[in-house]
Amino acid sequence: MTRYNYISLLSFFVIIFTLILTSCSVRKQHSLFNAPSDIVTDTIKRVYVVNDQGISDAYYKIKISDQLAIRNVQNPEFGATLSTGVSGASTNNVAAAGTSQNILSYPVEPDGMVNLPAIGKVEVVGLTRREATIKIQDLYKQKLLKDPIIELTVVNLKVTLLGEFSKQGNFLLEKDNTSLIEIIGEAGGITKTADPKTLKIIRGDRSHPEIIYVNLTDINSLASKKLVLQNNDIIVLQPTKGSALSEKLQSFNNIVQPLLVVVNLAVLIFTVTR
Repeated sequence: MTRYNYISLLSFFVIIFTLILTSCSVRKQHSLFNAPSDIVTDTIKRVYVVNDQGISDAYYKIKISDQLAIRNVQNPEFGATLSTGVSGASTNNVAAAGTSQNILSYPVEPDGMVNLPAIGKVEVVGLTRREATIKIQDLYKQKLLKDPIIELTVVNLKVTLLGEFSKQGNFLLEKDNTSLIEIIGEAGGITKTADPKTLKIIRGDRSHPEIIYVNLTDINSLASKKLVLQNNDIIVLQPTKGSALSEKLQSFNNIVQPLLVVVNLAVLIFTVTR
């Protein structure tokens, strides 16, 4: 082997070794919403919280501008059209589990009321979903329906999954106390290249958020009340260092391979013409 080939081979291994040493930075380049505290993922045992804002209310309370979908379980046609003439009703295109679905909903107005078919305005601000459901159900029973079974959904409540999940996108929080594991299950689990120690939940004020790190490899993590999801949570899962490095090496190989062909051809021509 010529001295030139030795130098080329040595340079190649130096580059590979450098890439291995920088595998952490390679993974960071591929992840979203990085924070200085992300270094804890290498040592976290269960659940670790940065900027802890305490435990939120277990039951969501309806707020102004929420969108309520109302349905009578006994009558699938009830609330399915806009033919009632009730103002304010709208058909929302809601992204859920990476797909779209049309849901007829009614906005909670600035006065705390929601305007519903046949019964008119009902005050719902400050009520839990269960409390609002019972109140609306009783009003329909008094004025219109016989033994109605009302189903109420706040269709604007969602979390966002990004990164190494089988499905990414927005997922609706259709019930109270929806857990992290339920949403991961709805997303089809995590990918083969996911690092289960790197899951984080970004919650609350975006300018100074609470960050919850979760080690999915420890079953005791499931006991944390922090894993009850809140509206607008962002859930991010990173790839393993190995998979991130493999992708980087593949990109590197795509660049180097043509160069090596040219170098080998040049060496061959040089050897033949000597």
